[in-house]
Parts: sequence; structure tokens; C-alpha cells
Amino acid sequence: MNEERIRRQFAFCLEMDKEKNIGRQTYLSDGERKENDAEHAWHMAVMTLVLGEYANEDIDLLRTISMLLIHDVVEIDAGDTYAYDEEGKKTQRQRELAAADRLFSLLPPDQGAKMRALWDEFEACETPEAKFARTMDNIQPAMLNAAAGGKAWSEKGVHLNQILERNKNTAQGSQALWDYSRENFIEPNVKDGTILK
Repeated sequence: MNEERIRRQFAFCLEMDKEKNIGRQTYLSDGERKENDAEHAWHMAVMTLVLGEYANEDIDLLRTISMLLIHDVVEIDAGDTYAYDEEGKKTQRQRELAAADRLFSLLPPDQGAKMRALWDEFEACETPEAKFARTMDNIQPAMLNAAAGGKAWSEKGVHLNQILERNKNTAQGSQALWDYSRENFIEPNVKDGTILK
């Protein structure tokens, strides 16, 4: 056993525990509390196992799930930037790149490079796996928002045009899931007035 290698691997694993402390703006389905980044990542990983068959193109499920499990770890340093926080988005990329540099460097170089490549792939959103991962990243909060009665949308005064702009590329990963999300999660909340027109 390489003592330095396993030490670095455990250091990274321990650092990942901090993702449980990064709060998001999406309520859990019962509307009682908001989810954290780790719950978000886990939930999307399970959803991908179940819904991966609806990807527009064949995808490598393990690669897609791996991407989803690490895509938000940078928020340990960078913090969560709310989907509709236009001011926060101005510095988001810079903050997240610095975080990626630090966090993935905790691992042994070969693993750090692989994890960083997965994170970069998610960010670039060009491969079938990255496109489907992005679809999950947009549909999972929509599903939870709808299940919680549109609570987060209502509290933040979110407009339909903001949701449509955020989801302009969601269909690239799965047209079927975007159609389902729009018809079952978004449109009923527009009718109810929890999403503003």
C-alpha cells in the first residue's frame, strides 16, 4: 500500500463531507427544509439510474453518475450560486475554477486529473453524458419545487421566462424529460400562480 496515496485519498474523502453543509434554495418534496448539495447530487445519481433510458443519445451511466456526484463539490469553496442570482453569476466561474484547482489537487495526481476532467466535461456540456447530467441538474429541482407546491418559486418571485431561459438547453440531454418537466412541474405552477408570468 502506498501510504501517501491513501492519505491523500482519505483527505479528499473527508473534504467532500463539507458538501453536506452547502445549502441550496430548493426545498425537499415535503417543503419542510431545503436540500444540501450532497443530497442534490445523490438524488440526481439515483434519478439517472432510473431515467437514463430517456437520454437523447446512448450514455455511459457510470460516467454520467460520476459527473453528477462531483459537479457541485466546488461549492465547498465557492458557495452555491442560486439559479436566478444574476449578480452572483458574474463571479461564479472564477470562484468555481479556483475551487476546482484546490479540491482536485488534494487527490493523487492521476485521480485528481480524472476527477477534474469529469468536472470540466460537465461544465463544457458537449458530450451526451454531460448534456444528460445538465438535464438532471435542471429537472431535479423542478420536480422538487413542484412537489413542494412551488414554495421556492413563490418565495423568490420567479417568473416563467427565467425558468425557460435557465432550461433553454435542457432538452439537449433529453427531449422527453424536458417535455415531461414542463407539462407536469412547470405549467401547473404557472396556472396556480406560484410561477409568475
